[in-house]
Amino acid sequence: MRCRILFILLVLFSVACSYGQVAPAASVKIGKITIDGNKHTRTRVILREMALHEGDEVPADSLDARLEKNRLRLMNLQLFNEVIQRTENNAGGLDLFITVKERWVIIPSFILQFADRNFNTWWEKQDHDLRRATVGVTLTDKNFRGDLEQLAITAQGGYTQKLGISYSRPYANQGQTNGFGMWLSFSQSRQANYICDSNKLLYAGLYTGPVIMQQTEGGISFIFRPKYAKRHIFQLNYKDYKVSDTLLRLNSDFFSNKSTDARFLEFYYRMEYNGVDNWSYSLKGFKAVAQAVVRKGFTGLDFQSFINVEAGWFASPLHKWYTSAIFRGRVMYPAKQPYFFQGGLGTQTDYLRGYEYYVIDGSNYGMIRFDLKRELFNNTYSLPIRYFTTLPIRIYPKIFADLGYIDGATEHNNFLGNRILYSAGVGLDVVTLYDVKIRMELAWNHMSQNGLYLHFNSE
Repeated sequence: MRCRILFILLVLFSVACSYGQVAPAASVKIGKITIDGNKHTRTRVILREMALHEGDEVPADSLDARLEKNRLRLMNLQLFNEVIQRTENNAGGLDLFITVKERWVIIPSFILQFADRNFNTWWEKQDHDLRRATVGVTLTDKNFRGDLEQLAITAQGGYTQKLGISYSRPYANQGQTNGFGMWLSFSQSRQANYICDSNKLLYAGLYTGPVIMQQTEGGISFIFRPKYAKRHIFQLNYKDYKVSDTLLRLNSDFFSNKSTDARFLEFYYRMEYNGVDNWSYSLKGFKAVAQAVVRKGFTGLDFQSFINVEAGWFASPLHKWYTSAIFRGRVMYPAKQPYFFQGGLGTQTDYLRGYEYYVIDGSNYGMIRFDLKRELFNNTYSLPIRYFTTLPIRIYPKIFADLGYIDGATEHNNFLGNRILYSAGVGLDVVTLYDVKIRMELAWNHMSQNGLYLHFNSE
């Protein structure tokens, strides 16, 4: 009897195990990969970026997703206007054929910049004075010798005069993981901001007067990219800034020790994780950037260190609907720094929407941006122009909200530091040829102020 019971239990256990097992999913093997259309870009550079390689075993039900991921990776190189993929059956799996349509490699970027932090500040607060415009050109070979090397020369005049040259080679070794770069620039201007009063920048100098500030900068870098989405940059820079006595009379704390010259060495480290679908305008995935800077001064600056952190989460909860949360923050030591090296919220990408007209000086801050957008239009038009074979246009209406805080300075009537800042609004993003982005945003801040703001970068 015991033997019969034991036999029945073994049979039942075997049946249960058989039902619990899942049949292995069918997979396909990637055979030969053929790349066409890369007249300038070396094939090994393209293979380095790909999500598919010869010999890979890919589940059949995820093949389309892997192919799309592969296409996006190649587009993120910003070397191609279009990437076309097709597969053909072979005896043991699939052969992959990729055709790329290269962009214009040597790109003259015509510079039209305003001395002010954004378009609205220049247009409204500076009465769109063209004397505050900087014009010039940066001639960039984004794929020098076909190895993803970049060689750029900049010449500009107007409000700020500048000459600069830079070179980087991200793939210097056989394994395409190590690289290096170097750069040098000189700039000067006849006007400069010397203080933040009532959260507004005050400027000294005349447009046609003597030079009031000169900046000489140069550095070398080492690049380590072990995987597709990860990159480390180590940089050693030397910087020399000179200002006129005029700025020191208006603000004796412009540089340390009432000096008219700030010379210092700067060690810069940057860590990147780019796990998003599109590096230029992200809709899905996660990315993180951390930057650590240590400065040791010879004159005009004693010691400064700070860490900047940015993290972005992007998702698509519904078809054609996208949401995102982006955090940016900074911690500085020592907290007290000369005016020129203080910085804060209100410059570059570190600002809250709806506060475009304000600058908030301070050492430590944090901010987060929330977006909910929908794809309203997405089309690509063919053009009979080499290097401009397609014209993509994507339009995203959105709603957004921002939240931030900074331990800001309270002297000189500055009133926006040391309090919670928040804003909300609606907007429209337009993304087009060569990753050009236009953002139009109607925002309200905590002071019930509102405005329509125009930006030409991503969030």
